[in-house]
Amino acid sequence: MKKIRLICFILILTLAVVSLPAPAVSAETSSSKTANESIREKEEEIKKAKDDINKLKSGVSDIQKLKKDLEKNKNNLESYVTKLDESIDGMEQHIQGLEVQIAEKEIEISQAALELEQAEEAAQDQYDYMVSCIRYIYEASSASTIWQILFTLDSFADFLNQMDYMNRVQEYNQELLEEYEANCRYVELCKEELEVDKELLDEQKKSVEDEQAQMEALLDEKKKQIISYETDISNQEKALKELEQEIADQNALMEELEKQVAEERERLRRENQKVLTYDGGMFKFPLATYTRVSDDFGNRIHPTLHVPQFHNGVDLAAPKGTAIYAAYDGQVVAATKHSTMGNYVMIDHGDDLYTVYMHASVLYVSKGDMVKRGDTIAAVGMTGRATGYHLHFGVRKNGVYVSPWDYLKQ
Repeated sequence: MKKIRLICFILILTLAVVSLPAPAVSAETSSSKTANESIREKEEEIKKAKDDINKLKSGVSDIQKLKKDLEKNKNNLESYVTKLDESIDGMEQHIQGLEVQIAEKEIEISQAALELEQAEEAAQDQYDYMVSCIRYIYEASSASTIWQILFTLDSFADFLNQMDYMNRVQEYNQELLEEYEANCRYVELCKEELEVDKELLDEQKKSVEDEQAQMEALLDEKKKQIISYETDISNQEKALKELEQEIADQNALMEELEKQVAEERERLRRENQKVLTYDGGMFKFPLATYTRVSDDFGNRIHPTLHVPQFHNGVDLAAPKGTAIYAAYDGQVVAATKHSTMGNYVMIDHGDDLYTVYMHASVLYVSKGDMVKRGDTIAAVGMTGRATGYHLHFGVRKNGVYVSPWDYLKQ
């Protein structure tokens, strides 16, 4: 009778509760705190990507401002070319930076797509688990099940324990629901991030195209100014003197570099150390590809000044960015910029034999580097006093320029 009275007393309280087996927390389900932290991180990543898009839209070089800044140097061609090349260097660096960002962003997009797929799978697994819980609750809520529970209670303390257990089950289910909602939000953010990343990638590619177009416009302006300056009758005498001085300055620079190498070679010999020697092998052609020989080695008529002039190398026209190769094994004795030679490299091959590579857009080696035949040392450009994309390739032997064709397989 006592047990019957107890059951009657608590029947009203227990009609709404149900016994569930203790739910096992899935190892794949993150806590709400962790989910919320992931959401905040994802929101910050999206905000940063959107900020990057806005920066890119306003980050292309202002070609009109650059031209205006260069106007004051037009009367001094050397100064003009130097300043313009500095602007182009800045553009080249900007483009290289964007190309690195594009490569990184493409990897990030692949990772974001994978992350979205995993997040969707996790959310679906959690959804399926919650559905199974609801189904179990429904099936376990029948009157027969409730009466079965009640008749197994031995005391009011058992009932309180059962109620405490049910409260914990309810709390767990509430946490599970909140976590599911957070994971759904995370899935939506993953989708948004993927779309924003794709938009950023497109903007990066567009910025590269815009920057390259601006750079080409500046190079066209440079070409026009050089030709205009050299073909202006009033400048003919001045331009001719400048040309002669440029050649003299270049030769003096080459001779100074060769002198430094000779002194170092002598020091190594005194110390019985190995010195660089040329074994007589044939040079590798210094370009990956070229379209034509735009100016050959030897005596010629200058294309704009129309005066006889000795051309100390071979000009090889090639697309911008074409790889420039080291013609033979050696050591880099110069890799820097010059007002007329532009970005140039000089390599010592031993036995007073040197190669010179002028007008590069970028240099990939530094002074002191040891290079092998065929190593990429630079890329074709039109820096310095150049009016088109090409490589000026020169060979010096015993202090004078000689024909490169004597060392090349044409």
